[in-house]
Amino acid sequence: MTGKSAVRDQLDRASTSIPLNIAEGNAKRSLRDRCRYLDAACGSALECAACLDVIVAKGLLQASDVECGKGKLRRIVSMLIRLAESTADRMQEEKAEYDYD
Repeated sequence: MTGKSAVRDQLDRASTSIPLNIAEGNAKRSLRDRCRYLDAACGSALECAACLDVIVAKGLLQASDVECGKGKLRRIVSMLIRLAESTADRMQEEKAEYDYD
């Protein structure tokens, strides 16, 4: 496998992993599990951005060629982080009130 095909294959796997983790997380009843899958999707999006960096570093494309994709990935990561945070906010327990004599 050449360097070009290896990074292309990794980018394909990581980009496929984003929607699959979102979908699988949405099927979970536990908010903690849902957050875990959103975190995995976020990690895959960051991996995609790293793959684009590797492509540029190897001289296969120019930075300007991947700028649009990196911008979309920034937006995806931002949305996933906010979604995970809003889900995590719902996981907090209500304060228990205890009677002390």
